Amino acid sequence: MQLTALTAVSPIDGRYRRITASLAPYYSEFGLIRYRVHVEIEYLIWLSEIPLPQLEGKISKENKVKLRTIVSNFSEADAQEIKDTEKVTNHDVKAVEYFVKNRLEGLGLSAIQEFVHFGLTSQDINNTSVPLSLKEGLENEILPAIEAIIAQIRNFAEAWKSVPMLAKTHGQPASPTRLGKEMMVFVERLEVQVAQLKSVPFSAKFGGATGNFNAHHVAYPSYDWVKLANEFVNERLGLSRSQYTTQIEHYDNLGALFHALERINTILIDFARDFWTYISMDYFKQKLKEGEVGSSAMPHKVNPIDFENAEGNMGIANALYSYLAAKLPISRLQRDLTDSTVLRNVGVPVGHSMIAYASLQKGMGKLILNEPALKKDLDANWAVVAEAIQTILRREGYEKPYEALKALTRTNDGITENSIHAFIQTLNVSDDVKAELMAISPYSYTGV
Repeated sequence: MQLTALTAVSPIDGRYRRITASLAPYYSEFGLIRYRVHVEIEYLIWLSEIPLPQLEGKISKENKVKLRTIVSNFSEADAQEIKDTEKVTNHDVKAVEYFVKNRLEGLGLSAIQEFVHFGLTSQDINNTSVPLSLKEGLENEILPAIEAIIAQIRNFAEAWKSVPMLAKTHGQPASPTRLGKEMMVFVERLEVQVAQLKSVPFSAKFGGATGNFNAHHVAYPSYDWVKLANEFVNERLGLSRSQYTTQIEHYDNLGALFHALERINTILIDFARDFWTYISMDYFKQKLKEGEVGSSAMPHKVNPIDFENAEGNMGIANALYSYLAAKLPISRLQRDLTDSTVLRNVGVPVGHSMIAYASLQKGMGKLILNEPALKKDLDANWAVVAEAIQTILRREGYEKPYEALKALTRTNDGITENSIHAFIQTLNVSDDVKAELMAISPYSYTGV
């Protein structure tokens, strides 16, 4: 079978490819190889700019442009060339090194070929390539998708800011709220977590075989390799170099990044479940689309499938984010290979998250507020104003007001506007206080 959207094992690259295709330049095998080539070329140019004596003046401005064009024009054919070399070397990063060396020959720079990957170990390339791909993928794809959802929820908050709604605590009628305010709850939660996500450094390891610049130092002992590497990683690559590492990055900040994404998804799962429930309560209708079917057996059905799809995909994403955050910071002694195969999966939870974000956007776009249903619930639950009445009675020094309202409202008989008003007339309070109490309704008792 040829790999197509129909034959792909993962729905990320199959059923949902139209949504996740934009992630391929960052998290695919092609993407990883391209980022490795990028780091190798930038490192070689940087060595010539330090400069190392053997490289001083050896890479012209014109050749720097040509070298960087290798990355900007990197193609699937280039990636396949590296994969073909890997079949011989049985080492993916060494295959990238040979690819860059071959391109140097084409530029007449074969004399400096041995400074490609000079003093480095594979993890100096991997542990800069992966965080760089995550950083750029986050900035260009993930955060814009999350921020678009926040913007839509904020729009809901503004549109519904004056819409009263019966609140439900423990699934039971509670003090009324406003629908717009309930939307702002999610806006605030998400914005706080996005700020925390943005504060996590994209840490990178760059220091040779076991993190000590052994090879660099023995070849050029007069150079301050720690200072120079900090400049390369932090300024040239735009990452944050960890100062003390083993052969690999310790991944603690990567774990923090995945936990932050997991928390954002958790909030959005909460959001999706609330709207699923609001739809089931008939607070919202859904826009119909010609030709769509809600059930193979029940023609009337219009299911909240977008919110369900979002919840399911974020659940898968969070399981993987949690595993990545727990596993990656653990490595036996100075390095084991368990991180290598695991890191190849960083795009999987991102892919499931992007599918979920697209579903949430679609689901939100279908919503039609059904205000009569909200009003019906408010009208049927006059008992919720009992809190307001007993609080004012407390203010007035009325004897045991809570108990008086409890006796009225904790009954299986329906509490109505008439029964509440009749109760108020029996109270031994001034006419002004009675008027104040009579003005309270489930529509007005919504707080600030």
